[in-house]
Amino acid sequence: MRARLVHCLRPIRSPGVGLAMDSSLEFKPLRDSVHSSLIGITRSVNTLANEDLEFQRTVHPSVSKRLDKNSRRLLHLAAGVLKSAANLTSQRKVQLDDADDVEIQWRGVVDVVDSLLEKSDTCLDEFTGLVKRKDAPTPESGRELNRSKLATVKPLDSSLKHANILKPQKAFEVKTDNFDTGPWKPPLTTKPHALVPLEESLETFVDQDNHTQYKHPYEYEITNMQYPSHVFEKRDPIPYPPMETTEAIWVDTYEGVLEMLEELKKAPEIAVDLEHHDYRTYRGLLSLMQISTREKDWIVDTLVPWRHKLEVLNEVFADPKIVKVLHGAFMDAVWLQRDLGLYLVGLFDTFHASDVLSYPTRSLAFLLKKFVDFDAAKQYQLADWRIRPLPEEMFYYARSDTHYLLYIYDMLRNELVELVANTTSDENPIERVLRKSKEVALSRYENPWFDEETGAGNRSWLNTLLRSSSLYNSEQFAVYKAVYKWRDDVARKEDESPAFIMSQRVLDDIARIMPTDMKALWSLLASNARDLKGRLHELFEVIQQARARGENGPTMLEFFSRRTTAALEPLVGSGISTAVVPRAEEAPPLDLVELKSEQSQLWGDVALNSRLDGTAKNPPLDDRSRIPLYTFDFASVKEEVPAAAQPTPPSEPAKPAVQEEEAFTLRTRRKRKADEVEDGGPTPAAESTLDKAEMDSAAAAEEPEEAAVEDLEEADDAEASTAEVTMSQNLSKKEKRRLRREAKKANNSEAVEEGEEEDQEEEQPFDYTKAASVLHAAKEDGASAAGSGSNRTFDPYVKRTSDAPKGARKMNYERAGRTATFKK
Repeated sequence: MRARLVHCLRPIRSPGVGLAMDSSLEFKPLRDSVHSSLIGITRSVNTLANEDLEFQRTVHPSVSKRLDKNSRRLLHLAAGVLKSAANLTSQRKVQLDDADDVEIQWRGVVDVVDSLLEKSDTCLDEFTGLVKRKDAPTPESGRELNRSKLATVKPLDSSLKHANILKPQKAFEVKTDNFDTGPWKPPLTTKPHALVPLEESLETFVDQDNHTQYKHPYEYEITNMQYPSHVFEKRDPIPYPPMETTEAIWVDTYEGVLEMLEELKKAPEIAVDLEHHDYRTYRGLLSLMQISTREKDWIVDTLVPWRHKLEVLNEVFADPKIVKVLHGAFMDAVWLQRDLGLYLVGLFDTFHASDVLSYPTRSLAFLLKKFVDFDAAKQYQLADWRIRPLPEEMFYYARSDTHYLLYIYDMLRNELVELVANTTSDENPIERVLRKSKEVALSRYENPWFDEETGAGNRSWLNTLLRSSSLYNSEQFAVYKAVYKWRDDVARKEDESPAFIMSQRVLDDIARIMPTDMKALWSLLASNARDLKGRLHELFEVIQQARARGENGPTMLEFFSRRTTAALEPLVGSGISTAVVPRAEEAPPLDLVELKSEQSQLWGDVALNSRLDGTAKNPPLDDRSRIPLYTFDFASVKEEVPAAAQPTPPSEPAKPAVQEEEAFTLRTRRKRKADEVEDGGPTPAAESTLDKAEMDSAAAAEEPEEAAVEDLEEADDAEASTAEVTMSQNLSKKEKRRLRREAKKANNSEAVEEGEEEDQEEEQPFDYTKAASVLHAAKEDGASAAGSGSNRTFDPYVKRTSDAPKGARKMNYERAGRTATFKK
């Protein structure tokens, strides 16, 4: 913030000439004094920030009191400055009740200060001459208006969109009763250009809602009127004069209205447009009326206290000889009769002409661009037209809406006449446009009303819910209707729009959440609904009462089901085809149900855990919902064993499977060969000296014995596996584990005994007399190899080292050579 102020007070390096230079010189002393003051304040603040104020509060009670007093004073001053600045900058007001609110509302404080500094910066630049003041173009300026510039301006400022001004309706001489829900009577005192007298025109009838209403007072005149002949003729369009050569007259006195009326009576056609405001009033306010002829433009202030006297303009508006050209006049016709008592006889709506000519769009901005090459600044449609005096840019925009409209009317009429020559239908294009224009002129205004329970009426909640995607239960539906009715009553009493009292989004949130305390209700209110603080208790009571009533009431779905059935009953028996509406005895009530799946799309019928919401049913598990457990069937193992592989049961009882695992086949054979050596059998050295024929004969003699041993071992293994399978079928898991532990201990003990036997064998003394020669081993080996014809080298230690431990094999990813660290 300090940097922004310094920027605002920066030195003026290149001032302008004349007045700008004098202003900068006068401003320099003020800037220097403010700058020095800001520096002193900044130093003081930094000094205080470095002190331990909490310690000073504890030690010196007097200092604590003075600090609290100054804090309250500074907070009060800051709140006042923010409040004034918010009114000036049209920002949201920030309420500072205590020091904590400075942190809580910091975002709003920054917004107000930034907006204030932006305005200060602009004003200082204009004052010193650095930037020239931007004035809106006026006819008196003597130059052509930059029309494209107004179309490309920045978005509408909030001060022009929602102005903080006094309500002009409070000064009206004829007040409006917002609680009047009866038939609205046209406020006519006279009826110019009448074919039917006024007394006979103000008749009543009963509408489709069984409500009594007044007829349109000019219904007969509009229905039976004949448009002037020049409406059906093709003529050269009359060029519009430049804006700077025509007059734009502001009319805010009754004398000015009479002078304007005399000139309007001489015109064969006039252009009319309206500006309306409906945010800070319940029924709406016709704020401005623009009227143009071929030569002049008038801007009529319709917020004057004597606005009801504008009824005198019916001498022109109800004259069938004068064509009234409007664009999209559906709401304009209603606003004119509601606020001013004016009726349109002889209307030509350029919107319907654009529709008949099949233009891509039907907006007035499109017509201005097409025929005039004028870019309308349509952002001013959202402006607050109650602002007085009217800003120049808004005045220019309002004038442009009707200044070119008569020229556009000429162009559209000529195109319609050309289209008539090429059409073969019974109703030509011009007659169709005029018929649609008559229907618009026959629109009637009715007092706003609605029924809280049925939703009938022109201001009811029914249309809003039909466009909503929400689906309320019985309690929420009752709360929605009650809060909607309460909001409407408050808006009528305060003469505000329901949207200003409470936005539709806030209303939906209240009905959906149904707050259980006032703090929760307060958190749902938006910033524009903070004015309801004084009515918070009242609103909370309305919610609680509606919630109690809605416990036994219909849901939103049930309500629309009954309403649809009731709407079909009057059609039954009428002339409508039975294919569309069934007969009374064949028309059952509509059975609408909420689209809700009864089972999960993922889990199917499996029961889910719903204990948290109290809807758990816990159905018994059946074959569909039970999760299958896959177990191993030991009986199937026995069936898979082939019959040929099963050995013949021996005569002796079979040994347990644990005992059969004691002897290891290879070790048993090696022990048997070792026994033969000890008993005087051939030594390894002697065995190597046998000739090849003797070795082959010995091997041939040994093969039957080894085959017999292997067959016996396979039979024992099959018998053991069969016994194990049979036993596993009859024993429990605990018994199986016990048998495995015992078998493991037996194997360990046998291994220890076998190791001790081997140690004893190795400890026997070596007989050197029987040992082979070591000195001449190579020679003998070579002789034997030559004699046997074999190149195999004899290794005397091969038998002793065959059982030695070997190193672990390399893993698959290991490779010889450098590691990956040094790989290039």
